[in-house]
Amino acid sequence: MHRLYPGISTPEAETGPCRGRVESLQWQIALRAIRLRCNVVVDWGVWSRAERDTCREEARAAGARVVLCFLDVPFDTLWDRVSRRNAELPVGTFDISRADLLRWSKLFEPPTAEELALYDRLTHPAITALR
Repeated sequence: MHRLYPGISTPEAETGPCRGRVESLQWQIALRAIRLRCNVVVDWGVWSRAERDTCREEARAAGARVVLCFLDVPFDTLWDRVSRRNAELPVGTFDISRADLLRWSKLFEPPTAEELALYDRLTHPAITALR
């Protein structure tokens, strides 16, 4: 995001129009890659069931098998990892504050067992190792 919009702040990136434009472009490229029979990993903005449903349905319509990898990590573990990342922040990367992480964790809708059943089974060795 910083490379496209130098100087953008975390709040602007989170709620401003830039995020929507970037994610829309990424998703269009992902769907094109799916149609070309390439594997695609979506690692952004699928915090709600509604967002995940849309991605799953559009990816399936484009011909993909769709796997959801969800790692249920306790908040303190997330914060430990993020604070270590923040300590060695690469240029052009957002600092994530504890307050931001806490706020985001409250916005995230973890997938239910019912939702997880809508996805294809995990079969790739790299994915099954995550269990």
